[in-house]
Amino acid sequence: MIQVNEVVKTFDGFRALDGVTMTVETGSIYGLVGPNGAGKSTILRHITGVYRPDSGSVLADGQPVYENPAVKQKIAVIPDELYYFLSASTRDMMRFYRGLYPRFDDKRYEALREAFPEVDDRQPIRRLSKGMQKQSAFWLALCCQPELLVLDEPVDGLDPVMRRQVWSLLMGDVAQRGTTVLVSSHNLRELEDVCDHVGVMSHGKVLLERSLTDLQDNIVKLQAAFRQEEPPQLPRDWDVLHTSQIGRVYTYIVRGNPAAIKARMAAYDPLLLEALPLSLEEIFIYEMGGEDYGVRDIVL
Repeated sequence: MIQVNEVVKTFDGFRALDGVTMTVETGSIYGLVGPNGAGKSTILRHITGVYRPDSGSVLADGQPVYENPAVKQKIAVIPDELYYFLSASTRDMMRFYRGLYPRFDDKRYEALREAFPEVDDRQPIRRLSKGMQKQSAFWLALCCQPELLVLDEPVDGLDPVMRRQVWSLLMGDVAQRGTTVLVSSHNLRELEDVCDHVGVMSHGKVLLERSLTDLQDNIVKLQAAFRQEEPPQLPRDWDVLHTSQIGRVYTYIVRGNPAAIKARMAAYDPLLLEALPLSLEEIFIYEMGGEDYGVRDIVL
Protein backbone atom coordinates (compact mmCIF):
# COMPACT_ATOMS: atom_id res chain seq x y z
CA MET A 1 0.00 0.00 0.00
CA ILE A 2 1.18 3.51 -0.87
CA GLN A 3 0.49 6.21 1.72
CA VAL A 4 1.13 9.86 0.94
CA ASN A 5 0.72 12.08 4.00
CA GLU A 6 0.59 15.90 3.82
CA VAL A 7 3.37 16.17 1.22
CA VAL A 8 4.57 19.68 0.42
CA LYS A 9 7.03 20.51 -2.37
CA THR A 10 8.19 23.97 -3.42
CA PHE A 11 10.27 24.92 -6.47
CA ASP A 12 11.79 28.44 -6.47
CA GLY A 13 8.97 29.77 -4.35
CA PHE A 14 6.22 27.95 -6.29
CA ARG A 15 4.24 25.51 -4.15
CA ALA A 16 3.81 22.57 -6.56
CA LEU A 17 2.37 20.28 -3.88
CA ASP A 18 0.33 21.77 -1.07
CA GLY A 19 -0.29 19.06 1.50
CA VAL A 20 -1.09 16.10 -0.77
CA THR A 21 -2.65 13.14 1.03
CA MET A 22 -3.67 9.97 -0.82
CA THR A 23 -3.77 6.20 -0.37
CA VAL A 24 -3.25 3.57 -3.06
CA GLU A 25 -4.44 0.16 -1.92
CA THR A 26 -2.45 -2.97 -2.78
CA GLY A 27 -3.70 -4.76 -5.88
CA SER A 28 -5.76 -1.82 -7.13
CA ILE A 29 -5.65 0.26 -10.28
CA TYR A 30 -5.66 3.87 -9.13
CA GLY A 31 -6.33 6.66 -11.61
CA LEU A 32 -4.91 10.09 -10.83
CA VAL A 33 -6.60 12.86 -12.81
CA GLY A 34 -6.47 16.63 -12.84
CA PRO A 35 -5.83 19.65 -15.06
CA ASN A 36 -2.41 20.54 -16.41
CA GLY A 37 -0.21 21.91 -13.64
CA ALA A 38 -2.21 20.22 -10.88
CA GLY A 39 0.90 18.42 -9.57
CA LYS A 40 0.26 14.90 -10.87
CA SER A 41 3.73 14.26 -12.30
CA THR A 42 5.33 15.87 -9.25
CA ILE A 43 3.59 13.55 -6.79
CA LEU A 44 4.43 10.55 -9.00
CA ARG A 45 8.11 11.51 -8.76
CA HIS A 46 7.77 11.55 -4.98
CA ILE A 47 6.07 8.15 -4.95
CA THR A 48 8.88 6.69 -7.07
CA GLY A 49 11.56 8.26 -4.89
CA VAL A 50 12.93 10.76 -7.41
CA TYR A 51 11.99 13.79 -5.31
CA ARG A 52 12.30 14.22 -1.56
CA PRO A 53 9.34 16.05 0.01
CA ASP A 54 9.97 19.33 1.78
CA SER A 55 7.61 18.04 4.46
CA GLY A 56 5.24 15.10 4.87
CA SER A 57 5.95 11.48 4.04
CA VAL A 58 5.65 8.94 1.22
CA LEU A 59 5.53 5.32 2.38
CA ALA A 60 5.36 2.01 0.54
CA ASP A 61 4.15 -0.75 2.86
CA GLY A 62 5.16 1.43 5.77
CA GLN A 63 8.69 2.12 4.48
CA PRO A 64 9.92 5.49 3.17
CA VAL A 65 10.61 5.44 -0.56
CA TYR A 66 13.25 8.15 -0.91
CA GLU A 67 16.82 6.75 -0.86
CA ASN A 68 15.52 3.26 -0.09
CA PRO A 69 16.89 0.83 -2.73
CA ALA A 70 15.02 -2.14 -1.25
CA VAL A 71 11.69 -0.40 -1.85
CA LYS A 72 12.63 0.98 -5.26
CA GLN A 73 13.45 -2.54 -6.49
CA LYS A 74 9.73 -3.24 -6.20
CA ILE A 75 8.67 -0.21 -8.25
CA ALA A 76 8.73 0.12 -12.04
CA VAL A 77 7.97 3.38 -13.83
CA ILE A 78 6.94 4.39 -17.32
CA PRO A 79 7.22 8.19 -17.38
CA ASP A 80 5.63 10.53 -19.90
CA GLU A 81 9.09 11.23 -21.35
CA LEU A 82 10.88 7.91 -21.72
CA TYR A 83 14.50 7.51 -20.68
CA TYR A 84 16.97 5.13 -22.28
CA PHE A 85 20.68 5.16 -23.02
CA LEU A 86 21.47 6.95 -26.27
CA SER A 87 22.45 3.95 -28.41
CA ALA A 88 20.72 1.26 -26.37
CA SER A 89 18.35 -1.28 -27.89
CA THR A 90 15.48 -2.89 -26.03
CA ARG A 91 17.70 -5.91 -25.44
CA ASP A 92 20.47 -3.69 -24.05
CA MET A 93 17.98 -2.06 -21.66
CA MET A 94 16.74 -5.54 -20.71
CA ARG A 95 20.24 -6.42 -19.49
CA PHE A 96 20.40 -3.13 -17.58
CA TYR A 97 17.00 -3.70 -15.96
CA ARG A 98 17.97 -7.26 -15.09
CA GLY A 99 20.80 -5.89 -12.97
CA LEU A 100 18.45 -3.53 -11.10
CA TYR A 101 15.41 -5.73 -10.50
CA PRO A 102 16.00 -9.06 -8.71
CA ARG A 103 12.64 -10.40 -9.95
CA PHE A 104 13.33 -9.66 -13.62
CA ASP A 105 11.98 -12.61 -15.61
CA ASP A 106 13.97 -13.59 -18.73
CA LYS A 107 11.40 -16.19 -19.72
CA ARG A 108 8.67 -13.58 -19.63
CA TYR A 109 10.80 -11.30 -21.77
CA GLU A 110 10.83 -13.93 -24.49
CA ALA A 111 7.15 -14.72 -24.02
CA LEU A 112 6.14 -11.06 -24.35
CA ARG A 113 7.93 -10.84 -27.69
CA GLU A 114 4.66 -12.07 -29.21
CA ALA A 115 2.73 -9.25 -27.53
CA PHE A 116 4.98 -6.60 -29.13
CA PRO A 117 5.80 -8.13 -32.54
CA GLU A 118 6.56 -4.81 -34.22
CA VAL A 119 9.41 -3.97 -31.86
CA ASP A 120 12.84 -5.09 -33.04
CA ASP A 121 14.64 -5.52 -29.73
CA ARG A 122 18.06 -5.24 -31.40
CA GLN A 123 17.38 -1.86 -32.99
CA PRO A 124 18.34 1.30 -31.05
CA ILE A 125 15.28 2.57 -29.24
CA ARG A 126 15.89 6.14 -30.44
CA ARG A 127 15.28 4.95 -34.01
CA LEU A 128 11.88 3.50 -33.17
CA SER A 129 8.65 5.42 -33.60
CA LYS A 130 7.09 7.01 -30.52
CA GLY A 131 4.52 4.24 -30.31
CA MET A 132 7.14 1.51 -30.57
CA GLN A 133 9.27 3.21 -27.92
CA LYS A 134 6.28 3.09 -25.59
CA GLN A 135 5.76 -0.60 -26.42
CA SER A 136 9.41 -1.24 -25.58
CA ALA A 137 8.92 0.50 -22.22
CA PHE A 138 5.92 -1.69 -21.36
CA TRP A 139 7.78 -4.82 -22.48
CA LEU A 140 10.63 -4.07 -20.08
CA ALA A 141 8.48 -2.88 -17.18
CA LEU A 142 6.26 -5.96 -17.21
CA CYS A 143 9.31 -8.22 -17.10
CA CYS A 144 10.48 -6.51 -13.91
CA GLN A 145 7.43 -8.01 -12.16
CA PRO A 146 7.06 -4.96 -9.91
CA GLU A 147 4.79 -4.79 -6.91
CA LEU A 148 3.96 -1.20 -7.91
CA LEU A 149 3.80 0.00 -11.51
CA VAL A 150 3.63 3.79 -11.92
CA LEU A 151 2.45 5.12 -15.28
CA ASP A 152 2.40 8.75 -16.46
CA GLU A 153 0.28 9.14 -19.63
CA PRO A 154 1.02 5.48 -20.38
CA VAL A 155 -0.73 4.81 -23.69
CA ASP A 156 -0.01 8.12 -25.42
CA GLY A 157 1.18 7.29 -28.93
CA LEU A 158 -0.22 3.75 -29.02
CA ASP A 159 -2.82 2.73 -31.59
CA PRO A 160 -6.21 1.45 -30.32
CA VAL A 161 -5.32 -2.23 -30.78
CA MET A 162 -2.06 -1.91 -28.87
CA ARG A 163 -3.77 0.13 -26.14
CA ARG A 164 -6.18 -2.72 -25.59
CA GLN A 165 -3.30 -5.21 -25.59
CA VAL A 166 -1.35 -3.24 -23.01
CA TRP A 167 -4.33 -2.80 -20.67
CA SER A 168 -5.10 -6.49 -20.97
CA LEU A 169 -1.55 -7.36 -19.88
CA LEU A 170 -1.69 -4.87 -16.98
CA MET A 171 -5.04 -6.12 -15.73
CA GLY A 172 -3.76 -9.68 -16.00
CA ASP A 173 -0.84 -8.81 -13.71
CA VAL A 174 -3.20 -7.14 -11.24
CA ALA A 175 -5.43 -10.23 -11.16
CA GLN A 176 -2.70 -12.89 -11.12
CA ARG A 177 0.22 -11.21 -9.31
CA GLY A 178 -1.54 -8.61 -7.18
CA THR A 179 0.36 -5.81 -8.90
CA THR A 180 -0.64 -2.30 -7.84
CA VAL A 181 -0.99 0.15 -10.73
CA LEU A 182 -0.94 3.93 -10.28
CA VAL A 183 -1.75 5.72 -13.52
CA SER A 184 -1.96 9.41 -14.35
CA SER A 185 -3.76 10.18 -17.59
CA HIS A 186 -5.91 12.75 -19.38
CA ASN A 187 -7.78 9.96 -21.16
CA LEU A 188 -10.61 9.70 -18.64
CA ARG A 189 -12.71 7.48 -20.87
CA GLU A 190 -9.97 4.89 -20.81
CA LEU A 191 -9.40 5.13 -17.07
CA GLU A 192 -13.10 4.57 -16.49
CA ASP A 193 -12.81 1.10 -18.02
CA VAL A 194 -9.89 -0.05 -15.87
CA CYS A 195 -9.65 1.87 -12.58
CA ASP A 196 -10.88 0.78 -9.16
CA HIS A 197 -10.16 4.09 -7.44
CA VAL A 198 -9.83 7.67 -8.62
CA GLY A 199 -8.08 10.69 -7.12
CA VAL A 200 -8.76 14.20 -8.45
CA MET A 201 -5.94 16.76 -8.08
CA SER A 202 -6.02 20.54 -8.44
CA HIS A 203 -3.57 23.25 -7.39
CA GLY A 204 -1.25 20.79 -5.64
CA LYS A 205 -3.95 19.07 -3.58
CA VAL A 206 -6.07 15.94 -3.85
CA LEU A 207 -9.62 17.28 -3.84
CA LEU A 208 -11.35 13.92 -3.57
CA GLU A 209 -10.38 10.28 -3.50
CA ARG A 210 -12.93 7.51 -3.85
CA SER A 211 -13.63 4.20 -5.47
CA LEU A 212 -14.98 4.69 -8.97
CA THR A 213 -18.23 3.00 -7.96
CA ASP A 214 -18.76 5.34 -5.01
CA LEU A 215 -17.91 8.33 -7.17
CA GLN A 216 -20.48 7.39 -9.80
CA ASP A 217 -23.09 6.48 -7.18
CA ASN A 218 -22.86 9.92 -5.57
CA ILE A 219 -23.72 12.14 -8.54
CA VAL A 220 -26.53 12.05 -11.10
CA LYS A 221 -27.60 13.82 -14.28
CA LEU A 222 -31.34 14.53 -14.27
CA GLN A 223 -33.15 15.51 -17.45
CA ALA A 224 -36.67 16.84 -16.95
CA ALA A 225 -39.43 18.68 -18.83
CA PHE A 226 -42.23 20.36 -16.91
CA ARG A 227 -45.84 21.23 -17.65
CA GLN A 228 -45.37 24.91 -16.75
CA GLU A 229 -43.03 27.20 -18.65
CA GLU A 230 -40.92 28.02 -15.60
CA PRO A 231 -39.17 25.13 -13.86
CA PRO A 232 -39.93 24.53 -10.18
CA GLN A 233 -37.68 25.86 -7.46
CA LEU A 234 -35.36 23.02 -6.48
CA PRO A 235 -34.99 22.08 -2.80
CA ARG A 236 -32.44 24.21 -0.97
CA ASP A 237 -30.64 21.19 0.43
CA TRP A 238 -29.77 19.88 -3.04
CA ASP A 239 -26.10 20.22 -4.06
CA VAL A 240 -26.63 21.30 -7.68
CA LEU A 241 -23.34 21.45 -9.59
CA HIS A 242 -24.75 22.55 -12.93
CA THR A 243 -28.02 23.55 -14.62
CA SER A 244 -28.67 23.95 -18.33
CA GLN A 245 -31.63 24.14 -20.69
CA ILE A 246 -32.28 23.06 -24.28
CA GLY A 247 -35.82 23.90 -25.34
CA ARG A 248 -38.23 22.54 -22.73
CA VAL A 249 -35.70 20.08 -21.33
CA TYR A 250 -33.71 21.03 -18.26
CA THR A 251 -30.54 19.21 -17.25
CA TYR A 252 -29.42 19.17 -13.62
CA ILE A 253 -26.16 17.74 -12.31
CA VAL A 254 -26.78 16.98 -8.64
CA ARG A 255 -24.48 15.47 -6.03
CA GLY A 256 -26.18 12.84 -3.90
CA ASN A 257 -27.96 9.49 -4.08
CA PRO A 258 -29.37 9.14 -7.62
CA ALA A 259 -32.49 7.16 -6.64
CA ALA A 260 -33.42 9.55 -3.82
CA ILE A 261 -32.90 12.62 -5.99
CA LYS A 262 -35.00 11.20 -8.83
CA ALA A 263 -37.81 10.33 -6.41
CA ARG A 264 -37.88 13.87 -5.05
CA MET A 265 -37.90 15.33 -8.57
CA ALA A 266 -40.81 13.04 -9.48
CA ALA A 267 -42.90 14.85 -6.87
CA TYR A 268 -43.02 17.85 -9.23
CA ASP A 269 -44.93 15.68 -11.75
CA PRO A 270 -42.67 16.35 -14.74
CA LEU A 271 -43.70 15.41 -18.28
CA LEU A 272 -40.27 13.83 -18.77
CA LEU A 273 -37.85 12.58 -16.16
CA GLU A 274 -34.68 10.60 -16.71
CA ALA A 275 -31.79 9.89 -14.35
CA LEU A 276 -28.57 9.22 -16.24
CA PRO A 277 -25.21 8.03 -14.93
CA LEU A 278 -22.24 10.30 -15.53
CA SER A 279 -19.01 9.23 -17.12
CA LEU A 280 -15.73 9.83 -15.29
CA GLU A 281 -15.02 12.65 -17.72
CA GLU A 282 -18.30 14.37 -16.88
CA ILE A 283 -17.74 13.90 -13.15
CA PHE A 284 -14.29 15.42 -13.49
CA ILE A 285 -15.62 18.43 -15.41
CA TYR A 286 -18.38 19.21 -12.94
CA GLU A 287 -16.27 18.56 -9.83
CA MET A 288 -13.57 20.83 -11.24
CA GLY A 289 -16.20 23.44 -12.09
CA GLY A 290 -16.18 24.34 -8.43
CA GLU A 291 -12.43 24.95 -8.65
CA ASP A 292 -12.70 27.84 -11.12
CA TYR A 293 -11.79 25.54 -13.97
CA GLY A 294 -13.99 27.44 -16.40
CA VAL A 295 -16.37 24.64 -17.30
CA ARG A 296 -19.58 25.72 -15.61
CA ASP A 297 -21.32 26.46 -18.90
CA ILE A 298 -20.35 23.28 -20.72
CA VAL A 299 -23.41 21.25 -21.74
CA LEU A 300 -22.84 17.51 -22.02
